[in-house]
Amino acid sequence: MKLLQNINSPADLRRLQPEELQTVADEIRQYILETMSRIGGHTGASLGAVELATALHYAFDTPRDRLVWDVGHQAYAHKILTGRRDQLPTIKQYGGVSGFLRRDESEYDTFGAGHASTSISAALGMAIARDRKGENHHVVALIGDASLAGGMAMEAINQAGHLKTRLIVVLNDNEMSIAPAVGALTGYLNRIRESQGYHRFKEEVEETLLAIPTVGGRLHHAAKTMKDAIAAAVLPGALVSELGFKYIGYIDGHNPRALVAALREAQQVKDGPVIVHALTTKGKGYPTAESDYYRWHATGPFDLATGKPIKSPAKAPTYTSVFGKTLCKLMEKNERVVALTAAMPDGTGICDALEKFPKRAFDVGIAEQHCVTFAAGMSCEGLIPVCAIYSTFLQRAFDQVVHDVCIQNLNVKFCLDRGGIAGGDGPTHHGLLDIAYLRAIPNLIAMAPKDEGEMRDMMLTMIEHVGPAAMRYPRGNGIGADIEREPQLLEIGKGEILRDGGEIAIVAYGSMVHPSLEAAENLAREGIEATVVNARFVKPLDAELILALARTKRLIVTVEEAYVAGGFGSAVLELLEENGLQDKLRLVRMGLPDRLVTHGDGKLLLAKYGLDADGIFTRVKESIEVLQDRRAQRQKV
Repeated sequence: MKLLQNINSPADLRRLQPEELQTVADEIRQYILETMSRIGGHTGASLGAVELATALHYAFDTPRDRLVWDVGHQAYAHKILTGRRDQLPTIKQYGGVSGFLRRDESEYDTFGAGHASTSISAALGMAIARDRKGENHHVVALIGDASLAGGMAMEAINQAGHLKTRLIVVLNDNEMSIAPAVGALTGYLNRIRESQGYHRFKEEVEETLLAIPTVGGRLHHAAKTMKDAIAAAVLPGALVSELGFKYIGYIDGHNPRALVAALREAQQVKDGPVIVHALTTKGKGYPTAESDYYRWHATGPFDLATGKPIKSPAKAPTYTSVFGKTLCKLMEKNERVVALTAAMPDGTGICDALEKFPKRAFDVGIAEQHCVTFAAGMSCEGLIPVCAIYSTFLQRAFDQVVHDVCIQNLNVKFCLDRGGIAGGDGPTHHGLLDIAYLRAIPNLIAMAPKDEGEMRDMMLTMIEHVGPAAMRYPRGNGIGADIEREPQLLEIGKGEILRDGGEIAIVAYGSMVHPSLEAAENLAREGIEATVVNARFVKPLDAELILALARTKRLIVTVEEAYVAGGFGSAVLELLEENGLQDKLRLVRMGLPDRLVTHGDGKLLLAKYGLDADGIFTRVKESIEVLQDRRAQRQKV
């Protein structure tokens, strides 16, 4: 890596000759592969954007020129070129660099990103601010073809074309999001890909006209005008002219010199926005990833020579896989059940349903808002839609959950994967807000299982219940619970006592139940008995059980894998206040504090915030000591 080792900033890159850029890209690709094979990461996503990152930093004066990445999981090459080369082996690890874009990490990360379809809106805002301040730098948004179909991106394109603002949009077209891209816009882009005859004809017309001797350059202008007219007439769809964008493309997205030439052509467009259309291959440069780019979007460690994953010791199945298999069984038994996901079929476990029930399972693309209201429409006609969406992504459809589902009391089910700490993906992917934002909505039932076995019970309960319902569950493997038995209906709003005794109660929600049981066992070894309750529901709460505990215990500790503010513990506190019991005992709420939680190993982060068995044990002991001190003070008085 002779060239790459001397590149510590884009300024170093720009000192190279154009013919050296491919060598730099090759070295970056090899470095990414070697690093990801050891630690895992967004391997395929980043391999496909290596030449794009190289060309962008070569053609533009970054960071003076603003480069706005969409999502950010394809930006590993960008990080390498902007002074973080030696930190790449720490990516997504606690204390290391983020797997996405963060403004506080680098001046080259002009806009934080972890969710899709944001780049054009942010870049347009920067371009307007530039113009208002009388500045003259370029603003560039890089967006994928699947993200381009997101409603937010289309809204930004609509306004950019209206405002005629000078803006460059680079379309990274690889026909993929995480899964294969879907929708009519994908078909439009595919038709552009297929229109090679048009592109050759366009260039031939221009070359012929430019070869004719002219006076004053008027024929040169005519050639350009005719070329644009051909584009407007021949290219399918409206992005070229009807929405106010100039079009440059398509370009081989793995040819740095061609990309640089196209980007410099885009820099000359002064009278409005321009799209540079680059065709890329996800997983480029690693045959195994190219041939199975779906599974290679993100990987764990793998053998670089064979591409085979380096397997960890056998574990219990993941919550996601148990969800997917259980959903298929429920769909077999009830033809009214339909499945929906928003561009995350593998991540949410919907793959099997898409394969087995192609007419009853839908990947709507990167469109969470549409997904929820699409489901609401289905419910109006008697279907039972199950929306499988990451907790953090459902935030994007909050109003649709309220306005389109819950106000109308429609029979839509929300299954929230990644409820809680999401590990290396960090603050944009941690599902820490769903308890608070869902329990405030009328008509909605909200629950969380203690393990993968109970998750199957809750799925059946959701399907049988008529009305809006939501279930959150964590990322990763289950605990090894029995998943072979038939799912059982649960009584709505009823928890269960798993361990009884003493003057202390630990009331745990969802993934915190088993750590709480372990903590109670450790407390018992020190002579401290504690009741442990599996709450099951945050809405409705098991008021009868919790109030009975409040009347018989001196200390209640609530535990949840979410922000404390507005969460499960807050619901318990509100219940106590409503019944005049808040001063009769001590209530301790355990959860995540009011601050952004960084990226890192999930178990490490839970331990850091005291949400493992040791942390719960320690917090209960400290709380008991506070009670004892208070009792001693009262006795002195």
